[in-house]
Amino acid sequence: MKSTITQTIDHNADRFKAISAYIGANPELGHEEFLASARLTEKLAFHGFHIERGVLDIPTSFIATYDSGKPGPVVAFLAEYDALPDLGHACGHHLICMMSLGAAIGLKSVLSETGGSIRVYGTPAEETKGAKVPMAAAGLFKDVDIALMAHPYYTYEKSGESLAMDAIQYEFFGRSSHAAAQPYEGINALDAVLQLFNSINALRQQVKSDARIHGIISEGGKAPNIIPDYAVAQFYVRSASRTYTNELVQKVLNCAEGAALQTGCTLKTSFYEYSYDELKTNEALSDVFNHQLVELGIQPDEIEVGKDHGSLDLGNVSTQCPTIHPFVKVVNEKHLLHTKEFRDLAMQETALNAMIFTSKALAYTAYEVLSSPALLNKIKAEFAAENK
Repeated sequence: MKSTITQTIDHNADRFKAISAYIGANPELGHEEFLASARLTEKLAFHGFHIERGVLDIPTSFIATYDSGKPGPVVAFLAEYDALPDLGHACGHHLICMMSLGAAIGLKSVLSETGGSIRVYGTPAEETKGAKVPMAAAGLFKDVDIALMAHPYYTYEKSGESLAMDAIQYEFFGRSSHAAAQPYEGINALDAVLQLFNSINALRQQVKSDARIHGIISEGGKAPNIIPDYAVAQFYVRSASRTYTNELVQKVLNCAEGAALQTGCTLKTSFYEYSYDELKTNEALSDVFNHQLVELGIQPDEIEVGKDHGSLDLGNVSTQCPTIHPFVKVVNEKHLLHTKEFRDLAMQETALNAMIFTSKALAYTAYEVLSSPALLNKIKAEFAAENK
């Protein structure tokens, strides 16, 4: 069966690489990925997948399904294809989407033997308002038995953790006045923002080591001779758990309310992006993927322990079904994600070959689960224990 998977992926490898290279060369921001979504769904439809486009009224999202017609588990492969502002595909999403498509098409070649069904979820805007959040909230992963994706990197890492995150905007409303002639008539909204930053800097002394609070001043006035009557700060508040992140959010809100009180401003708060939960890796499923890497020739000591890489909307999926998010080596130089150097190397043949390799590892992982009820039961038992 694995030989059949390999043959299928290798037979389509040139086309998979061409689609990935096209998406990489035509980067689109979140919720604007019309070219990428079209290319991906066209390929899946060609291979017999039923396509549902515009899921939850998200224009560039999709769910592609192939059902064997026999009972069995539901395997989900997740595709990301949004780019970064100014940097393009510096996070390798042009590789991620084709890793998942390649795996799905490879697995389809043996599905008549294993039974079950395959879904490819096209999930726009992972970098901002990630579509996995509303998809998970709508219960679209509730009947999924395993969810798989892999992320490009400069080394191999086991699926690990991510940070829960809230994206909060603080708007302060004051009163404008001439900064030289009548400053006493004004209420300085920018002062409130500065007080907020100072309070958060003090708060950092009393937070857990996994906490991250970082922000910008997105609006702070129009001219130095006008008391700013409106100022805005945007913050990400993160930690290793949703529970503690919620506590931090309340502490930061207290800082903002204090800043408003000190300066006489009015405060308005809002969430300007979706909230992400922490990733809960299913270790049993993760072990299966790591074994497939070894089977495909990676040495066990090359696979490092997973690290925290920020926040992922996949965390919301991991609360719904057993999920993994390993990192795989696609470049031979140590460059971090979200850099021009990684972007450029991720477009090279080495990275495209690694994409094909990872498709096989993902498809093998799914095949192992589909063909072993005992393994699936172990994976689901761990998920149930984690989510009591």
